Amino acid sequence: MEVQALSKYIRISPKKARDVARTIQGKPANDALEMLNFIPRKAARLLRKTLQSAVANAENNHELSSRDLIVARALVEEGPVLRRFRPVARGAAHPIRKRTSHLRIVLSEHVPTSK
Repeated sequence: MEVQALSKYIRISPKKARDVARTIQGKPANDALEMLNFIPRKAARLLRKTLQSAVANAENNHELSSRDLIVARALVEEGPVLRRFRPVARGAAHPIRKRTSHLRIVLSEHVPTSK
């Protein structure tokens, strides 16, 4: 069973968020939350919030235990780009692209194997 949470239109560049998302992929959900606590980046704070939402979805909607959940995928997709212009010398203007992201975290249930 897979459970997901999605945060849309987050005001961070996808490239910056993907660096942090790669670190939690494949980890148990509780360990990933602890890791994100200690990463001093804005993306870590935003991904942590989305991961907490995914864990809450699993517990409340599907009656899964948070101890058995693994971060199957942590995707950072591109959102719309806000285009702005900055005035420069000689009456010219340079474009500024303010990028947004959609954060998607997919959790799957880890079934322990008995030997």
